[in-house]
Amino acid sequence: MEALKGVRVLDMTHVQAGPTCSQLLAWMGADVIKFEPPQGDATRGQLRDIPGADSLYFTMLNCNKRSIVVNMKTAEGKTVFVDLLKQSDIIMENFGPGVLDRLGFTWEKIHEINPRIVMGSIKGFGSTGPYADFKAYENVAQAMGGAMSTTGVPEGAPFVTGAQIGDSGTGLHLAIGLLGALHQRDRTGKGQYVEVAMMDGVMNLCRVKFRDHQRLTRGPMGEYSVPTEGLKATPRAGNDSGGGQLGNAIKCKPGGPNDYIYVVVQEAVWDALARRVGGEALATDQRFSTIGERRKNQSTMWQLLNDFAAGFTKREIMAILNELDVPCGPIMSTEDLADDEQVKLRDMYVELDHPQRGKWWNVGMPIKLSDSPAKIERSPLLGEHTDEVLREVLGYDGAKVDALKSSGAFSAPPKKKT
Repeated sequence: MEALKGVRVLDMTHVQAGPTCSQLLAWMGADVIKFEPPQGDATRGQLRDIPGADSLYFTMLNCNKRSIVVNMKTAEGKTVFVDLLKQSDIIMENFGPGVLDRLGFTWEKIHEINPRIVMGSIKGFGSTGPYADFKAYENVAQAMGGAMSTTGVPEGAPFVTGAQIGDSGTGLHLAIGLLGALHQRDRTGKGQYVEVAMMDGVMNLCRVKFRDHQRLTRGPMGEYSVPTEGLKATPRAGNDSGGGQLGNAIKCKPGGPNDYIYVVVQEAVWDALARRVGGEALATDQRFSTIGERRKNQSTMWQLLNDFAAGFTKREIMAILNELDVPCGPIMSTEDLADDEQVKLRDMYVELDHPQRGKWWNVGMPIKLSDSPAKIERSPLLGEHTDEVLREVLGYDGAKVDALKSSGAFSAPPKKKT
């Protein structure tokens, strides 16, 4: 049995943050009804690589969902929306501030229509505070949540991360909140409003940087390779581990942009590592005899490790270090990962078929449930399941469906003649 079988999600979200959340719920068995306006989710056409086909941006975030098209600017469309609310356990939205309110559906109104429903809302900065009306995107959230100020090289500009921590990270937070609220609803019979702000989510993912922010008040931090004496904010420190153990990226042959391996030098492995890299001389070198000494002389230590790694590929170094129990990992490019044995074994890059695109690949389900493994299916075409949802979920008969279609409940209004 699927973990969320029997749970129905009315998904009004678009772009990335919300669809990340609802796709995970769908992969766990929820019936996710993607509720789209006549023009569809904007990402269907964004960064399109095949003319006339849904973009990869859309397909990779909307698997296992059913799509229904409804024109919420018509009275009939609003009636369909209300009927779906009554049949749903969760409703999700990530519109700009006030959009649903202006359509006549505040949280209070939605809760009145269905007291058991859980509402999930994603906002850039939440519904309260001086930033509440500001717009946010992925990189804006990274900038304002603390990620950019702590990412990059010390003397360089701040960098955004390749991982979409502002959008997809917020979607993961929302999934947790929705499941918690759903569990409480099942005990109390009462739904509640669940809100995640992108800025808040990024701050949570930067938790260790706020750890270091407070440590700075008590003196310098030895694990950083940059001076931290007197700083009031956690600095950028390149590839420093930022943890209790020293870590950094080491360059390997043949010297391409991703020919690096990340190595963590734990206290317990130093002797074996030193002997493999530099023999007895390095193992007994007093500059590296303790973790404190290695911190003070880490630039020299990393140079020695770089000199050693220059004679091996990143995979060869990985094999050498794993034999010594040294935590390490090669810098994996998207090309590396697409062909990786570990990735394939864990179904983390799966091939799907799409009526418009043909064969394509999606990142798989990262959460593995032993009794309910995810079965990944393609994303829906725009409005593909409109009739199906109206009949199966709402019980509308053919005559009612036809009447609603004639009223324009599922289509864009005709363009005005100029």
